[in-house]
Amino acid sequence: MQRTLFLSREAGRAGGPPRRPAPTRTRFLAVLGAVVAGAVLLTAALVLLLGGAGSPGTTGTSGSPGRTSGGGAASERDVDQVIAQLVSVFENGTPTIQYAYVEDLDDGRGYTAGRAGFCTACGDLLTVVKNYTTRVPDNPLAGYVPTLTGLAAAYDDSTRGLDGFRDAWRSAADDPVFRQVQDQVTDALYIAPARKLADANGVRSALGLAILVDTAVEHGTQDGPDGLPSLVQKTDADMGGSPADGVDETEWLRDFLDIRRSTLENPSSSDTSEVWSESVGRVDALGSLLDAGNLDLATPFTVNPWGDPQTITG
Repeated sequence: MQRTLFLSREAGRAGGPPRRPAPTRTRFLAVLGAVVAGAVLLTAALVLLLGGAGSPGTTGTSGSPGRTSGGGAASERDVDQVIAQLVSVFENGTPTIQYAYVEDLDDGRGYTAGRAGFCTACGDLLTVVKNYTTRVPDNPLAGYVPTLTGLAAAYDDSTRGLDGFRDAWRSAADDPVFRQVQDQVTDALYIAPARKLADANGVRSALGLAILVDTAVEHGTQDGPDGLPSLVQKTDADMGGSPADGVDETEWLRDFLDIRRSTLENPSSSDTSEVWSESVGRVDALGSLLDAGNLDLATPFTVNPWGDPQTITG
């Protein structure tokens, strides 16, 4: 299965087993790790307090119209479900949301886990565990909070002090509350920022939103040369504006994917160059949907980012 952001896709090294591309988003915490991690915790906590409970596999963000190119063929909730399944294929090689997934990918991010490839070194996994512990104090992961806090603050990929963590994560994934927390943190950290950028730039199609959400999950939403905001800015500059300025959305999205693919092949950090170059299949799969004109993400459709076709049913 293809997982990392996050599968039985590509053959690894010559003669070796298939290699799972790691969640390859840049967090830009190398210098300001503790500060950003703290801000992330605050943001997610506010969303959990104010946003209410979301449904598994969907986002809790509302307020935007249903995203279709042709007049409301699908509700926003339906679109969110399709996008969740699509990202799950890119992250885990299956449209079934993988809440219990956990693995050390040896990619400099410690353990990678859950539906969005939360990482112990990146701060987002800590956000999940802390919010879950707030809601369910007596849970299998609660005892790891001090260690996870130190790892996130130092952007440390070590797994020292995390004995039994993988079993604890899998056990917690049986709890609907834990799955709900994963949904909410995914929404707060990745989907909501992507939706905000889509709205600001006039990206109205369901596929356009999916492209930005998947980029947020893989590249991150912080400012930096490889993050989602930077890729949007580069596309606007290249196209002389955005769809909000009258640029054709399909052409803008095609240029965005070209820029994203180039970024994956030539990232600003050498630490991510190998795993990022292995993840271009997700960009190519999104490009195939764009070429097919499936701007509404009408289901069912099939994507094949890793040599193992997967059908999205919504």
